Amino acid sequence: MLKTLARGFFAASLLVSQAAHAAWPDRPITVVVPYAAGGITDVLARVTAEYLQTKLKQTFVVQNETGAGGIIGAANVARAKADGYTLLFAPIALLTLSPLTTKVNYETSDFAPISIVASSPFVVTVSKEFPTNTIAEFIAEVKKKPGGFTYASAGAGSTTHVASLLFLKGAGLDMVHVPYRGVGPAFTDLIAGHVQMLSASPVELKPFIGSDKVKPLGISSKERSRYLPNVPTISETLPTPTVATYNGLLGPKGTPAEVIEMLAAEIVAAEKTPEFLDKLAKIAVEPSGTTPQGMAAEIAANAERWKSVANDIAPPKSQ
Repeated sequence: MLKTLARGFFAASLLVSQAAHAAWPDRPITVVVPYAAGGITDVLARVTAEYLQTKLKQTFVVQNETGAGGIIGAANVARAKADGYTLLFAPIALLTLSPLTTKVNYETSDFAPISIVASSPFVVTVSKEFPTNTIAEFIAEVKKKPGGFTYASAGAGSTTHVASLLFLKGAGLDMVHVPYRGVGPAFTDLIAGHVQMLSASPVELKPFIGSDKVKPLGISSKERSRYLPNVPTISETLPTPTVATYNGLLGPKGTPAEVIEMLAAEIVAAEKTPEFLDKLAKIAVEPSGTTPQGMAAEIAANAERWKSVANDIAPPKSQ
């Protein structure tokens, strides 16, 4: 009799649990963006949240939790309840690059990958006065004067910094790094000729195209960008790995698998709709919707890619 009751209780509990999961989402979902409003990650998060809100018939609230270069917001999500109601929208470099260059209070394994939403390569850009118009000419010019030229970034350890380092190491070039507090000030000094090179995304470069203020020499993608069709890939001149920043959606470790799969499927479906693709095109990013497994694979590959330049960014951490 007791065994029969126990089996009945277990079956009832299982049904209740399944019903609870099946009901997701039955209340608003918070999407944490670990950066200030207005940046490319924030804009992408809002575009994605708006789409998911429409498809899943539930409110998606984008919440900016800034500080420590994105680390605070990421850590908050890592510690959140893994029930599908707190998610993180961020560049995967926050999981793969930041731990190599600074102290973070989370592990990559603290997150459950859902889907990459969009990617953006980097464009090697020089000041208008710099006497080169191609990657090959740039390499030849810089090699004449090792350590005699400078390159800017949006900050030490930023993706703009590391993208430049990967290119410079691949080309065997020695340039002096000048970090700025954001890509805007870096572009200001590039235009003024105070620094000679900057690696930036197409959307960051877009305001200056056609103005003759800067010269884009090469892009770090596998193929030429639809947004900059006249800019050759770096790999057309120099064998280099594809380098891009990938923004996507993650949950805390332990987020229900059915929630993860549902969200990933919706993102992949979104990138087959003209409306969603048009919104991505307006911010000059490439649609990159993936399965959770695909995002996990890119996170692993990304981590390996950054390791090759980690010691050039910051001294090794003490054990």
